[in-house]
Amino acid sequence: MTVRYAITHVTSYTYGSPVAVSHNETRLRLRSLPYQVVLSQDVEVEPVANHRSTFSDYFGNAVDYFELREPVEVLLVRSQSLVERSAPPAEPTESLPWSRVAEANSPTLVEFRLDSPMIRRSDAFREYAAPSFPRGRPVMEAVRDLTRRIHQEFEFDTKATEVHTAVEDVLQQRAGVCQDFAHVQIACLRSMGLAARYVSGYLRTVPPPGRPRLVGADASHAWVAVHCGNDEWIEFDPTNDLVPGDGHVTAGWGRDYRDVPPVRGVLIGGGSTQLRVSVDVAPVEEAD
Repeated sequence: MTVRYAITHVTSYTYGSPVAVSHNETRLRLRSLPYQVVLSQDVEVEPVANHRSTFSDYFGNAVDYFELREPVEVLLVRSQSLVERSAPPAEPTESLPWSRVAEANSPTLVEFRLDSPMIRRSDAFREYAAPSFPRGRPVMEAVRDLTRRIHQEFEFDTKATEVHTAVEDVLQQRAGVCQDFAHVQIACLRSMGLAARYVSGYLRTVPPPGRPRLVGADASHAWVAVHCGNDEWIEFDPTNDLVPGDGHVTAGWGRDYRDVPPVRGVLIGGGSTQLRVSVDVAPVEEAD
């Protein structure tokens, strides 16, 4: 089945004092993948930028760059996308032992095995992961078990962490949000010698029975992709204990969140800032 989504992501900044100059990047455009066809997408900026350009970053994510050189008190960034998403190819029925996958020597995997700005390998993460990785266990089975354990043993709590909370603290307190759970799982996998990357995107949410879907109530989401051998990357969502399907829409990926924030920039002025984010993932039509 293929599902078509209209996705709107709105980010607004209200500054305590005017921003004189700012340089900004957005990573809001969706990736084109074998199971994800981007039909249209656009990124709007208010006020109109003095300069704009687009490029692909090191990981192949689409980046919109814009500069504002006049005083700004409110900045609005809105992305709108239309995408068709189908379930990824079926998972392999058999997989290699995880230790063999960890021993694979490929230059393209190194950066996803090593430490990154927000994720450091450690004995603590290896010890947490170890029960899921007994000797000889197939890598898919091992990663599925680790995904299940994180889902069961960590509490989803939006007040437990902030965007810069250290992943070591998340492991200790066993609470956080999807970004934190993805970081914990990546730290565990890399500590076991496996290559893992951080995936950002969107998740279709389903309201409780009998309740209407709330426009703007969806959120950006994060999950994990693991190299499972034979040039295959398989995705896992520890927040929801599942393998992502047609309800997940991929925007980008990198080593951790710092590689793929939706919006970031540097500015002069601004004072205190009030940030608001609204995401709407609306199914448009479904076709067999």
